[in-house]
Amino acid sequence: KGAYAVYQERIRTIVAKSVKLSKDINDIQDSDDLYSVGLTSLTTVNLMLSLEDEFDIEFDDNRLSRQTFESIAALNDAVEELSA
Repeated sequence: KGAYAVYQERIRTIVAKSVKLSKDINDIQDSDDLYSVGLTSLTTVNLMLSLEDEFDIEFDDNRLSRQTFESIAALNDAVEELSA
């Protein structure tokens, strides 16, 4: 749970910086659909690159899907697995 909280805050910060959201990042729940609050296919690429830089990871081809980027929780799962 401790690692989750650390990743989650860093992911939230990166999402807020990388995506023009239609609502405040603090008002977005972990399970909320990020595409419904402003994430697009173009900003997904920027978000992915920012996450790769921040966590020193690389998203492999099978993770390059809407499901990976659809929520803070999904991003956290991907970052945790790729950081292991």
